[in-house]
Amino acid sequence: MRYLINPSTNPYFNLALDEYAMKYIDCDDDFFFLWQNEPSVIIGKNQNTAEEINQKFIDDNGVKVARRVSGGGAVYHDLGNLNFTFIINVDDPSKVNYKKYVQPVIDALESMGVKAEASGRNDILVDGLKISGNAQRVANGKLMHHGTLMFDVKVEDLVDALNVDPDKITSKGVKSVRSRVTNIKEHLPEGTTLQQFWDALQYYLSNQGQDEEIVLSEEDIAKIEFEAMNRFSTWDWIYGYSPEFNLKNSRRFPGGKLEVLMDVDHGRIENIRFIGDYLGVEDVEEIENRLKGVRFHQKDVEAILDSYHIGTYFGGIKKEEILDLMFN
Repeated sequence: MRYLINPSTNPYFNLALDEYAMKYIDCDDDFFFLWQNEPSVIIGKNQNTAEEINQKFIDDNGVKVARRVSGGGAVYHDLGNLNFTFIINVDDPSKVNYKKYVQPVIDALESMGVKAEASGRNDILVDGLKISGNAQRVANGKLMHHGTLMFDVKVEDLVDALNVDPDKITSKGVKSVRSRVTNIKEHLPEGTTLQQFWDALQYYLSNQGQDEEIVLSEEDIAKIEFEAMNRFSTWDWIYGYSPEFNLKNSRRFPGGKLEVLMDVDHGRIENIRFIGDYLGVEDVEEIENRLKGVRFHQKDVEAILDSYHIGTYFGGIKKEEILDLMFN
């Protein structure tokens, strides 16, 4: 697979690159790039920042907070973490799945002697323990699939930086998280460095180094930097994207956590947001905008939802579950 080289550790630049690569890099071939972030919490596009982070720890330790354009849950990054992004041509977003696109990473790990497997909605496990979480977004006929790889992450900082959803983990303590995750380093020969792991993964995914590099132009880099500065690093995007509403309900379904926030005025939906760690690949804002002005009546809302392929917007969450959350 063709590839980009991205030496940046700035989370705002890297998240801007993810979106730019999906929307604007003119390449008929699928391609990938590996990257790292300095200590940061990356929240899903549809999450409420204040509910996901430990603001005091963030402030005291200089941890950056960023919002990505894909769904899913909040993750902690540091320089013990290696991330990957695949940009894939797709014809039908409704047929996109996670296992297909994590398989190259699983195969690469196996080539290094690490037995890994896809699990759950979007994870990769080693010996039943999580090493990777993944998320996706589709735009302009391209799938952007990105994921984390915990090589030597500081688990204590991960625990302190995140407000762990009590629906997912009973205890917030390090012991509880340690029982569910593992660092890849622990499953490789002693002394293996992150750079060696990076080089091996790069070599495997690029067809043993035979596939061609894609080089960003100065114009590309300038546009990515502009988006990083003027959108991805702004308060409006990171914090202001989660406005207050006067009606609120949340529930955890098999397909993820979903929270609905609504302003209803004179029997009509004035504003609505769907927040959560669900794993849709299309932007749910499209449905939110369609629902504005609609009567707050189940049949009216259902008629709008029926005009969309719900799975591409809400992952494994079903239309009936959305309606139940809104009206019961």
